[in-house]
Amino acid sequence: MSDRRESEKSSSSLSQPSRSSLESIPLADDESVEEINQDEITKLNLANLNEPEKLQALKKPLESNSIELSEEEREEKERMIQQVLELQNTLDDLSFRVESVKEENLKLKSENQVLGQYIENLVKASMVFQSTSPKVQKNASMRT
Repeated sequence: MSDRRESEKSSSSLSQPSRSSLESIPLADDESVEEINQDEITKLNLANLNEPEKLQALKKPLESNSIELSEEEREEKERMIQQVLELQNTLDDLSFRVESVKEENLKLKSENQVLGQYIENLVKASMVFQSTSPKVQKNASMRT
């Protein structure tokens, strides 16, 4: 009995967060919240731009830091940016393909359901004809 009470106490303590853990979570109005820097804002805005705009937006910080970066580093950064854009295009293409496959799947399921119902009706109809046909054949064979 005491084991049961202890397990109930431990499970209830697990479901409720402790006061100290709640106090350590920063709130939106706390003054310790860090501001988002310009690079993070640029990254967030990229999702709303088309491909040429994305490339230009990514190159702007690159150009402003050109003094600090060597030619090799700039080329590497541009190559990586280009690779990211290609991967985004690939992801978009794959997402589109997944959606079209889902639509095709739903269409095929619907067609299968219609065909299944059609086959079921044919089987029922053939059973009706089979049950009446043997009687006619038996009667015909008895007459001869």
